[in-house]
Amino acid sequence: MGKKRIVKKAGSTMDQGLKARALSKLVKRKLVHAALHIEATGNNTKVALTDTEGNVLAWSSSGALGFKGAKKGTPFAASKIGEVLGEKALQAGIKEVDVIIKGVGSGRESALRAFIAHGIDVRTIKDKTPIPHNGPKAKKPRRI
Repeated sequence: MGKKRIVKKAGSTMDQGLKARALSKLVKRKLVHAALHIEATGNNTKVALTDTEGNVLAWSSSGALGFKGAKKGTPFAASKIGEVLGEKALQAGIKEVDVIIKGVGSGRESALRAFIAHGIDVRTIKDKTPIPHNGPKAKKPRRI
């Protein structure tokens, strides 16, 4: 019959090859001040590092780092995104950022905390989560 194969299932770990690929793409420009855009939905967390005009310098998401399914929306995945972009920001020479957070996902704070851990100063934090003012459209009245 032969040997039985044991398949190890990767839990909520990040794919090291994808992390290395994300870090290998160097930031082309050197800046001192930038903006960090964090979009945290229930299913995913996306983070983009832009210059002051909004041109993207570097970005990452939990799906790009190898997380799949429900693990993409976790705070752990968001912290790994923050680490990757923190390293890229140091390569670009960025000293301070303005943070713009959008969404109500669980990765809001953890992505920011992991980014700050690299020694980059935060000037401002803005919450640009869209809020409906009048709610959804009402249901049509029943016709009997």
